[in-house]
Amino acid sequence: MSNTAIQALGRIAVLLGGNSAEREISLKSGDAVFKALQSAGAVVTAIDTGDDIVKALQTQNFDRAFIALHGPGGEDGKVQGFLECMNVPYTGSGVLA
Repeated sequence: MSNTAIQALGRIAVLLGGNSAEREISLKSGDAVFKALQSAGAVVTAIDTGDDIVKALQTQNFDRAFIALHGPGGEDGKVQGFLECMNVPYTGSGVLA
């Protein structure tokens, strides 16, 4: 993908961390995604969802989200549902999956 195509994606939030037992794995995989997007020229911000994810997403005005969360809170549809309510496209399965 060209730099122009990457930049056309807009501001990307990489959601990582969380509060599940899989937090450490999520931090590692999310950091790898963040670094890869950044090196490709994307405008990207890493957000640890262990903090206030709602506030972070509402105040920073992202165009899309890369979900790098594992376990409850990231793979149970909650984050996906919130992103859908905000009309923010995201990676991975939808709410019902």
